[in-house]
Amino acid sequence: MAAPKKGRNASAQSKPGRSLALILIAIAALTGGMFASGHTTPRLGIDLAGGTSITLEAVPEKGQESAVNKTNMDTAVDIMNRRVNGLGVSEAEVQTQGTRNIIVNIPKGTNSEEARKAVGTTAKLYFRPVLATEISGAAAAASPSPSASSSASDKATDKASSSPSASATPSATATSQGRAVTDALKADASPSASASASASPSASASADAATSKLEAEYATLDCSKKTVRAQAGKNVKSTDPTVACGQNSQGQWQKYILGPAQVDGTDVKKAQAIYNTQTAAGWTVTMDFTSKGAKKFADVTGQLAQQQSPQNQFAIVLDGAVVSDPYVKQALTGGNAEISGNFSQEEAKSLANVLSFGALPLNFQEQSVTTVTAALGGDQLHAGLVAGAIGLALVVIYLVLYYRGLSLIAIASLMVSAILTYVIMALLGPTIHFALNLPAVCGAIVAIGITADSFIVFFERIRDEIREGRSLRPAVERAWPRARRTILVSDFVSFLAAAVLFIVTVGKVQGFAFTLGLTTLLDVVVVFLFTKPLMTILARRKFFAEGHSWSGLDPKRLGAKPPLRRTRRPSAPAETKEA
Repeated sequence: MAAPKKGRNASAQSKPGRSLALILIAIAALTGGMFASGHTTPRLGIDLAGGTSITLEAVPEKGQESAVNKTNMDTAVDIMNRRVNGLGVSEAEVQTQGTRNIIVNIPKGTNSEEARKAVGTTAKLYFRPVLATEISGAAAAASPSPSASSSASDKATDKASSSPSASATPSATATSQGRAVTDALKADASPSASASASASPSASASADAATSKLEAEYATLDCSKKTVRAQAGKNVKSTDPTVACGQNSQGQWQKYILGPAQVDGTDVKKAQAIYNTQTAAGWTVTMDFTSKGAKKFADVTGQLAQQQSPQNQFAIVLDGAVVSDPYVKQALTGGNAEISGNFSQEEAKSLANVLSFGALPLNFQEQSVTTVTAALGGDQLHAGLVAGAIGLALVVIYLVLYYRGLSLIAIASLMVSAILTYVIMALLGPTIHFALNLPAVCGAIVAIGITADSFIVFFERIRDEIREGRSLRPAVERAWPRARRTILVSDFVSFLAAAVLFIVTVGKVQGFAFTLGLTTLLDVVVVFLFTKPLMTILARRKFFAEGHSWSGLDPKRLGAKPPLRRTRRPSAPAETKEA
């Protein structure tokens, strides 16, 4: 009789410890990552933690319905994120819902009226001339005063060129800063305002007082502080000079004095990020202006080109914050411009989106505002946890009463699945901003039954094999292929349902679908890498192998048939020789 072939199945059966070691190492690594990240609890959704949920609907202007698209909605989400973060809010969540809606979830502790005002208005984009700028905060003391020289190239093309060194260049030394700003503000004043000031001493005194106030505000401005950045440049008329904050290419915070807005964001017809293959500029941002915007941009760049750094720069200001400050060498009269400056692809696309959004005919209409108190959220979370505990207890009681010793394997597998689910949810909070809401808790509770069902399928296949008269070890190996197919098909159907539900639904229902899909995938991992190897190891133990009455595998209780025995084939009678 030929010996059985040794293949991958035989190797896997003989070394189940490898699978157990693999999943235990994975649990240890994920748990270590959770503690290292500092996020040891899952992030709670607005319905559990309490706070304000604002639903906004994009409303395009007439004839501009195509403006409501994925790119523009994603840009709106990015801008609203900046606004909410500017309020000092932590763990806020801004996400699209469907194709036209944006959901803003703001945790408790934030002024809901201020938040509604911040996210519900259209972004304000302006091009303002830079009158003065320097590094702000602690970095200013640590950094030497850079030179005021410009690094512009000598090519005579219609381009606005942005440089990291340009954004870090102050207008003058500390001792002469005040005089330089005063001169710049006077030079920037409109002719009508200058005439009025010269005709009226009181008007001149008022203008000087406003200038002194702006200089004092600039001198004390510390853009390295988040609370200061949140207020700098806010609620200022576009026709008035202002102070503002921005971040340069070295990651340092800059403070600015900016003149009145010369070009509005709606004057930009189109902006896009492109990779310039003709020069060594790399990723750049191109802008096309409307006919009205092209004239205004030509006028302002013509004036800036005659100034010295940094007063040859213009600041692109979004909601009061400087997002870019390119400098100009010559008047740009072609109705278009290109901003370059060692951008990465992401930086170029981000700036292009900001410029494009400022020109979009896209407004947002508030659909609903829901306020959830922390007490109500805590009650919901408590009720969800109690429901989960009751469901888990009922499953464990059933397993112990029906499967006896086998229930130890099922309970251990449930514990492993619970640990993996908890750790992964805690890690998904800071990585993809996953928030555990009440429907997600319901999905986790439903997953308890799905996971237990996989164990039951496997155990029943083993018991069927024992009923056929086989001993435990071969019964486990014969039952596994059949149980495996059933488990995979069942989990595939559950995962497919979760995926479809996640795609076609919006809002909190997606939390249920996401959790259900995640726990279904973990069920497959646990059954393959933990439950089956553990069953293989315990099948070698006397308690289970000999079918103890409390093992759950007692052949008598299961009504097993007598052991299969092979009967020998009768031998043919020997032939006798004739005498």
